[in-house]
Amino acid sequence: MGEIDDAIGRADREAFTRQPPKTLQARINFLMKQLKTTKAVAQEIGVSQRSVERYRRGERKHPPKVIADRIDDAVRARWQPQVRRRRQKQAATTGGITVETRARFGYTAPIGTTDDGRFRRLTVHLPPAYARRLFDARDAGAGDEEMRGIIAEGFKEIYFQDDGARAMGLSNVTLNDIDYLDLDY
Repeated sequence: MGEIDDAIGRADREAFTRQPPKTLQARINFLMKQLKTTKAVAQEIGVSQRSVERYRRGERKHPPKVIADRIDDAVRARWQPQVRRRRQKQAATTGGITVETRARFGYTAPIGTTDDGRFRRLTVHLPPAYARRLFDARDAGAGDEEMRGIIAEGFKEIYFQDDGARAMGLSNVTLNDIDYLDLDY
């Protein structure tokens, strides 16, 4: 997973209307409902089937931190899928997406201007078309570079060119060296 995919996941988790199960036993039972077999749950979290059975019955209540984190990630990835879809659909049709980042932006500019990439901290609201493209690319299995390109194109149009009001000679904006990137929709 890349930075963009992680940011989408974090934004999705902010949309939860209820919190995921808190106890280990409840989390394992939730995963059992989703994945159907102890073998599938064991493969998902990287433990043996026997360990899953122990967690499920409450015989083991404190897995190692690495395993507990995997269980938490697996539960959160499957928690409230309809709420996630509804929020993403709203962002892609009417709301748009807000991107906050600190990253190095590079770009190609006309002769006589500087095109040196530099770190910028930006918070930019991108229109719904960019949200739709970003979600479609993620659903199609696009890599982090392709999703970075979509966000960079949105920054070029909305921030750097101010919707066509300035810097029209600017082309080929790139998003490099991301310190952090957060999405909100």
